[in-house]
Amino acid sequence: MIVQSTSEKLLVEKQGHVAVVTMNNPPANTWTEESLKALKKLVLELNEDKDIYSLVLTGQGEKFFSAGADLNLFAEGNMGVARNMSRYFGEAFETLSEFRGVSIAAINGFAMGGGLEVALACDIRIVEEQSQMALPEAKVGLLPCAGGTQNLSWLVGEGWAKRMILVGERVNAAKALEIGLVEEVVEKGEALTKAVEMAQKVAEQSPTSVAACKKLIQMGRSGPIAAALSPERELFADLFHSEDQKEGVQAFLQKRKPEWKNC
Repeated sequence: MIVQSTSEKLLVEKQGHVAVVTMNNPPANTWTEESLKALKKLVLELNEDKDIYSLVLTGQGEKFFSAGADLNLFAEGNMGVARNMSRYFGEAFETLSEFRGVSIAAINGFAMGGGLEVALACDIRIVEEQSQMALPEAKVGLLPCAGGTQNLSWLVGEGWAKRMILVGERVNAAKALEIGLVEEVVEKGEALTKAVEMAQKVAEQSPTSVAACKKLIQMGRSGPIAAALSPERELFADLFHSEDQKEGVQAFLQKRKPEWKNC
């Protein structure tokens, strides 16, 4: 299956079982209606591509991962535009969050507003040491509308979420690692390489198992732990309908690498 982006503002390259997606809207890789719709469509198509196990998202250039929305869109105070753009942001980033494989944000510079929110929608975040991150919407009379208030609180706790959103604090890479906003800090220029290396490791796992595990992990966001225990057992048993389960066990017993079929 050949997967291509419908927008030049969003580039995609397949590297084995990894799809590398690059935000390409210089100078700050801001999001537009076109690129948000393209992201949603792209992720849905990647979900159907059995050869893709993971997705890496990064920004074109050396200064910005993404500065989020172009504020010129909201300069006239048009409520219709605001409602439409908030829906496009929400649909795109929620679709990314529900990607069946592993998504990794390679943060290679400033990640502001919607630029940080798209990273929050990913499973894992790797950030370069010079990067800065913030949700500064309240400084211009707005608020994070693409999952930022919820995803940030889930990752860093209510206190730091309030510092970043209500007080407007910007954090550097070291502080982001300390508070749990990101999983790893690397040198300048190394985020994409590290993210792809990590994404390639996903191919060592059964893609059907990964999809089930991710679903269970994220269930904890919407309910108590106990509510996910029964589905956990059910999904474990359901894996025995998959070719990957049979292949994984046989490969281990035969002391060879498994050949996943993603089914």
